[in-house]
Amino acid sequence: QVQLVESGGGLVQAGDSLRLSCTASGRTFSTYHMGWFRQAPGNEREFVAAISNSGGDTYAADSVQGRFTISRDNAKNTVYLQMNSLKSDDTALYYCAARLGFTGVRIWQNYNYWGQGTQVTVSS
Repeated sequence: QVQLVESGGGLVQAGDSLRLSCTASGRTFSTYHMGWFRQAPGNEREFVAAISNSGGDTYAADSVQGRFTISRDNAKNTVYLQMNSLKSDDTALYYCAARLGFTGVRIWQNYNYWGQGTQVTVSS
């Protein structure tokens, strides 16, 4: 089992950057594939990015491709989401999630463990 804690959210202006962090408890972090999802009020939970347990494979949603980058540091039990050129449409509660399998990474129901979320608000 793993516990996840996100941080790094905040209020920024359009065009700014933020880096979200998600730190996991336990000594088995490197066995988990990780994902970032977001949810705005009234919307369904949306895939943002995913990374394999080794960091060798990454995926990103079309809406953030070229602006957001997912990475991880297994020595620090942490996964990151670097967000550049932020837009008002990126405003949401951002969650990190963990799972053991790496198929269907864009489907939130495939993830077993979730953090509490960190709020990102982008003003235009």
